[in-house]
Amino acid sequence: MEKKKITKEEKESDIQQVVNHFFYSKGFTLDEIKESAKKKKIIYSRFTRPAKQLIDLAGSVKKAEEAITTVANWAKSRDLDYSIETVFKKWLELGKLKPKDIIKKPFYRNQPMVWSQTKRKWYVIDDGGEWLEYADKEDKIEWRIQK
Repeated sequence: MEKKKITKEEKESDIQQVVNHFFYSKGFTLDEIKESAKKKKIIYSRFTRPAKQLIDLAGSVKKAEEAITTVANWAKSRDLDYSIETVFKKWLELGKLKPKDIIKKPFYRNQPMVWSQTKRKWYVIDDGGEWLEYADKEDKIEWRIQK
């Protein structure tokens, strides 16, 4: 009797695709997910039931992944933590969930600046809190993202 070698293609199940997509949205690679699961840093099975429920709710793996991505972008822009369950909580708001706008604030030599609408001038706020009239060129203003 001859033994046949069965070559098994590694294909992720629908649930694995959704769970892995969740971890990808958190910044993990597939190898990091596997390594963390082996070291029991991640209890992978804890995520399978919510992933299955999300697939049922969304109707397809693709829609479930899109929902995770939407919630992930929204949560990250607000420095919030999120889980698969967060997608359920935000399900009815998915169309309205948008990432927070990035607001850039003006600085001059590491000092914050303020625009006076009435005087139509820029002011630099020094360390003592005093407002000094800005006299340099506008291209010297540094715009930084503030959280």
